[in-house]
Order: sequence, then structure tokens, then C-alpha cells
Amino acid sequence: MEGVKLDQWGYEVKTSSDACIAAINSYYHQVLSYGRRRDVILEAPKADPDCVLGNVLAASFLCSFDPSRVPTFLDAANSCLDNASGYEKAVFDAVSYFISPDRDDDVAVDLHSTFLKDYPRDLVSLTRAQVLCFYMGRPDLSLQLVQQVLSKNEKANFIYGMLAFPLLELGRMVDAEKAAKEGFEINKEDPWTQHALCHVYQYECHFKEAVIFMEECSQSWSPLSSFMHTHNWWHVALCYLEGNSPIDKVAEVYDECIWKELERSDASPVEVYLNAVSLLLRIYVRGYIKVFEDRLKVLAKCLTNKALSDVKEEATADAKRDAEALYEYGKGENEKALELLGLQFDAIDCKAIGASDEQLDVFNEIWIILLINGGETTKATEAIEKQLKKREGAPFLWRLLEKCYHTLGRPEAANVGERASALAVAYFT
Repeated sequence: MEGVKLDQWGYEVKTSSDACIAAINSYYHQVLSYGRRRDVILEAPKADPDCVLGNVLAASFLCSFDPSRVPTFLDAANSCLDNASGYEKAVFDAVSYFISPDRDDDVAVDLHSTFLKDYPRDLVSLTRAQVLCFYMGRPDLSLQLVQQVLSKNEKANFIYGMLAFPLLELGRMVDAEKAAKEGFEINKEDPWTQHALCHVYQYECHFKEAVIFMEECSQSWSPLSSFMHTHNWWHVALCYLEGNSPIDKVAEVYDECIWKELERSDASPVEVYLNAVSLLLRIYVRGYIKVFEDRLKVLAKCLTNKALSDVKEEATADAKRDAEALYEYGKGENEKALELLGLQFDAIDCKAIGASDEQLDVFNEIWIILLINGGETTKATEAIEKQLKKREGAPFLWRLLEKCYHTLGRPEAANVGERASALAVAYFT
């Protein structure tokens, strides 16, 4: 049809501009591949100011990077809506509600679910909905969404990484590994699939295998966004740390693969800081922070009071409580920190702060340490034994258990210590 082109999904877009549709398709690829050139979507409205899809996707992109410009593109899309295709109108409805300040998350997910029934090949809209589910702490909804469209995308690039992640979050490791490996066969450079496989290896405490796999994959990470690039390296550093590799290896990854990202002119500093501070917290918990003191001081200067106050305004009650507990823990105020977390704490209840199970594990470790320091040794022992049922190959947990058993006078303490030592030696020798 004259004035109509098909996007890469095969859906109609009202435009006569080849440059406009090329920018839209390039944006799709950047989103799904976690690329750093998502700003390419801004070329679509330049090529065709009347293209509804180009304008609404530009508004969606700018919502995170320059919110003040969002109304201009939304208004442009809305003004041309009568001439848009049915697909474009559906995208406009889904996106405009998604970025609305009055959004109800459940309604937004339902809206995307309805949209995907009509347009199941639009994996960017699926990604948008999955991100929302992640920040809602609802991997079950995320899985339902991807399963809803799977039959229409069985050989599609990126779909199996999108399937694997909610399976991980639901503890379905066998299914997650199968999905991730299927995605890896389709595209060995899909960073989300690589990331999912690394999660599986970490969960199974196959730290050396995870490092080898990810370092081999790292040759494809240069085009990734600051977040995805540094987050994949965060996983590598964490595997070195958990596997009792020399701390110099962790420092090398931090310096050369996470912090060095800031030297790039197109880096997103906040995305780097998130992974840097997450790694330094793990290092602090494991008692190696002295090695990183200078790095910590540099990072602290970057995390300004304004940034922290912005986070405080937006944070949920759980996030504020956890942040306050971390603050007291860092000051050595164990009793105050434990009082904030309580004796029934479980980090899995904090999914809505926007973190994977792997990222949340450290909060359980801190809570266990607070229990030990607060004399709640029996409670700490129970918590450790619960964690070991999931990850029996984690040396740090066995060290904590050895400490508890020793305090309680249990004769198994020596055997537990030997188990921890044997595991630590086994990984990186």
C-alpha cells in the first residue's frame, strides 16, 4: 500500500520514509540486544515527523533519558493518530499508559498482555512488559507473557533469553538452562542469553565454568549498554569472589571492565555505579574492603547527596528499610541494623526493589551476619542451612556455618570448616 511500510515484525507502519522504518528497526535491535545506540529511534521522527510509531517509541526512549522532551513526541504521535495503522494505535495506547505518571502497574501489564495477543511478534513490547514485571517482583507474570507469544516466535532471535530469565527467578533452573542454551544456539552473541546461562552456573556454584564461559563471550560485549556491559562483568567478578579466587582477580575486573567503562564518551555513569556499588558491597561483607578502600572513596564522591535524595524520594518502604539497615551495618551498629530487618527477614520478599535473586543474596548474608553478631546463633544456623539447600557449593556460607557451630559448641564445626576449605581450593586451582 502507498504510504505504508512493514516493520521487522511484519506489522504495518504508516510512513513513506525508508529512513524512518530503518531507524525503527534499528531501535528494535538495540533494545533486544541491550545495545548502547537506542537513541537511534530519534532519527525516525526526523525522517518522518508524522509517523506515529516513530514518535511514540522516541517518547518511550526519552522517558528514561530526557523526560522533559517526552510530551513533544507524544503530542506529535497523538496528533497523527487518526491516520495511523491499527498496530501503531495499539503501541501508542500501551506506551502512553506505560510512561504515564499515574500508571497502575497491574493495568499496564494487562494492557500489554492484550496487545501481545494481537501482535505477538513485537518482542520490544514484550521486553517493556517484562521489565515492568521485574520491578513489580512478579516473575510469574513475566513468564506468562513470554509463554503467551512463544508459539509465534519459536525460532526468533532473543526470545529464549526472555524465557530463561523469569524461569530463573522462579527457581526453575533446569528449564531456565534449557531455554538459555536454545537461545545461545540461535545467537551466541545475545547478552541476555549469556547472562541467563551465567546465572545458572552461579546458582549451581560452578564458578570456574561461569568465568570461562563469560570471558569467552566478552568479545561480543563492546556494543552493549553501560548497564549490560558492566553487569555481565559484575557476574564474572562475583564468580571470582564466590569461588575464592585471589582478590586481585576481582580488583582487575572492577578496574578494567567495570570502572573503565566510564572512560567511554557514550557511557551512562549511573548504570556503572549500580554495578560498582553492588560489587563493593559483596567485597565488604566478605571482609576484603581494605583492598578496595581507594576505589570506594572515588565511588563515594560520585554518589552525591542529590542522587541519594532522589533515590530516597522514589524508594519503596522495603527499599528504605534495607538502605537504613545497610547504613547502620556499615557503621557497626549491628543491633540497630538487625532491629530494622527483624528476625523473620528474607531478601526474596524485597523483589520489588528491582533485583534478581543473585543480587538479593547479599542481603540475606548481611542478615545472617547480624544474627551471628547479635547472639541469635541458632536462628543464624537455621538461615544458613536453608541457603545451603539451594547452594551447597558456596564456600562463604560454609564458613558462616562453621562459625555458628563453633559458637554453639557443636562437634561438626571441624568437618564444616574442612568442607569450606575444600570447596575454596577446588574452584580456581
